Amino acid sequence: MDYYNNNADQLFHRYESLQSERVHERWLSLLPTQAGQACDIGAGSGRDARWLAAQGWDVVAVEPSHLRERATKNDSTQNPATNLSKTGSITWLDDSLPELKKLRALDQRFDLILMSAVWMHLPASQHQRAMRIVSELLAPGGLLMISLRQGPDDNNRFYPVSAEDVIALAHERALINKHQSRGPDSVRPEIEWDCLVFQLPDDGTGSLPLLRHIIVNDNKSASYKLGLLRVLIRIAEGAPGMVTKRTDDWVEIPFGLVGLYWIKTYLPLVLKHNLIQAPKADHLQKTGYGWAKPQHFYSLQDQSAYDLRIGARFDAETAKRLRGAIQDACLNIKKMPATFITYPGQNRQLFECETRTVRPKDNSWQITKESLQQFGTFRIPAHLWQTMSQYACWLEPAILNEWVKLMQGWRAEYNLNVYNNVFQWIDADRDTSTTRDRFKQLQKNGATLQCVWTEQALGNERFAIDHCFPWSRWLNNDLWNLMPTTQQANSAKGDKLPSAALLQHSRILIVDWWRQAYLDDNSLQQQFFIEAQSALPLLDDNTKTLAPVFHAMQHQRARLKANQQLAEWGYLRSR
Repeated sequence: MDYYNNNADQLFHRYESLQSERVHERWLSLLPTQAGQACDIGAGSGRDARWLAAQGWDVVAVEPSHLRERATKNDSTQNPATNLSKTGSITWLDDSLPELKKLRALDQRFDLILMSAVWMHLPASQHQRAMRIVSELLAPGGLLMISLRQGPDDNNRFYPVSAEDVIALAHERALINKHQSRGPDSVRPEIEWDCLVFQLPDDGTGSLPLLRHIIVNDNKSASYKLGLLRVLIRIAEGAPGMVTKRTDDWVEIPFGLVGLYWIKTYLPLVLKHNLIQAPKADHLQKTGYGWAKPQHFYSLQDQSAYDLRIGARFDAETAKRLRGAIQDACLNIKKMPATFITYPGQNRQLFECETRTVRPKDNSWQITKESLQQFGTFRIPAHLWQTMSQYACWLEPAILNEWVKLMQGWRAEYNLNVYNNVFQWIDADRDTSTTRDRFKQLQKNGATLQCVWTEQALGNERFAIDHCFPWSRWLNNDLWNLMPTTQQANSAKGDKLPSAALLQHSRILIVDWWRQAYLDDNSLQQQFFIEAQSALPLLDDNTKTLAPVFHAMQHQRARLKANQQLAEWGYLRSR
């Protein structure tokens, strides 16, 4: 701070020598055309604040150094008609990161927050708190711009910073990364600047601020609220085909599906890693959780979360334990988190649910939409369901961040790596073994097999099994999503999404692969359709042909592209 106080006049003239349009040109296309409320944190000479005000923005300019006094003196000598031609305004504030105590006391939310050349003044120990406070100041749909100085620091005035660390912190606060770039300083060739722009998403329904409030601000005596939200987000993103009814106001899913995903969520946390999920839980005595009974949940030690996938079949003894665990989970979800997750300031529940008793049976059992409906119905507001589906990849990191902080209050001896590792969704184990074995079997039987992307014949040479929709971006190992390709094509495609043109161009080869690999094998045919009906939109329970599966796949491709802004791979082979 002393450097800026002692050199206020010199720095003022240096900052004013640069044009804001040039400094911010890399992200200007994101600047809303409709001016609103803006905040310039670390406003310096006020150059950017005046630039925004000239475009009609009402700006709070935050600056703790003597530059503020120099800037306000300058503003008072300017002609408002010239500088504020669109009737914007500037209000100066003496405040600083990470506390921003005065700024927060204004109870304002901003459509735009600038943090230009500020972040590197904060030590790493303050970064998480600063991001939390700044993100809370954003209005729904608001933009946050952060620029990071990269290069030599002869006076030791800055702390090392990286764009990757800032992006990770922003994701924890459910902010979407809208822009990332690096460019040279306009004067000093040895200096470069990283430019990052984030957005607090808003779908126009208020769903995102509502979910964010529950995740970040709601009182939590156990992890159950976070657990239920994660379960519902996982279902909305990965199993849209499990919806049983949809109205203008509600989306209904089988309560058994919610209970199943609840078990999949808590199985590794409790049984594998022994992490308590409520302060009074006693894992040794198998007590403390209303949803975990010794004869049911605790007896599933031999099962993995991946074993509990849609379409899996269980013998009579395992089925009895699993169905009991699902029913216990449903009853407790209804009693606890579904009851206490309410609209802010109200006693009105966000979710509605009805449970049904499933009588114990001594028979084998398969996880299907129909069998999960036997446990009851769970209803989610339609606008909330869409938001969970659309912004799952942004919401889940925020949930897990809050979950870790909650558990640290109970078992602080674990380090962050332990906490982060236990939240890996077990279905994320990349498994292509069934499809690979089927390919080899067909190859041995003399079938003609081709790469779905290049049409190249796949003979005895090495081949690859490609996740059509990249596994690293959408955790899905379903049979319909696994395609035979050349190793070269698989490597070139990487984590990209096939373009719409490429997918359509490959339709015949994809459908032919499905027919040979799965429909001609009775043991795999049922699994293929159950998985497709669960994960893809538009399919009904009676879908038994391949054309509607491919059509649904096209819609899912468009959905993933829009929701996650995935890069596309558009290789088109020649015939």
